[in-house]
Amino acid sequence: MPSAENTVTIERSPMDVYTFLADGTNNPRWRSGVRKIELRSGNAGEVDAVYAQTLTGPGGRAIAGDYRITAAVPGRELRFVVIAGPARPEGAYVLSPDGDGTRVRFSLSLTPTGLMRLMSGAIQKTMNVEVAQLTQLKAVLEGPHQPG
Repeated sequence: MPSAENTVTIERSPMDVYTFLADGTNNPRWRSGVRKIELRSGNAGEVDAVYAQTLTGPGGRAIAGDYRITAAVPGRELRFVVIAGPARPEGAYVLSPDGDGTRVRFSLSLTPTGLMRLMSGAIQKTMNVEVAQLTQLKAVLEGPHQPG
């Protein structure tokens, strides 16, 4: 079962980090593979909110990566499941205070079925790249042009 996890500490409060992550329209600011995203239904950061997302896939082609928020605990946890696209992992951001900042753990997991099992290696590589982008989230949130 492909899975990946990464953790960073960001010098912002847990609520600041949560608020930024909960608004999926911020994804292009720190996730390089996001071409386009919009809130399709529900309220930003709330359970059952759905984001329509277009990602850069293999060979540079556009692929769907729509997701639905499955759990939302402000300042502590945000969970989601991908509901469109070739791979449909589950993911979580778990936040905890760390001194004056926030420890952020980003995890992804997928149970491939059918022919998708043959692509486990490629899926694992993609998931590793995705969670590694937490360093870019840190740079955005700690940078000179920090979000409100």
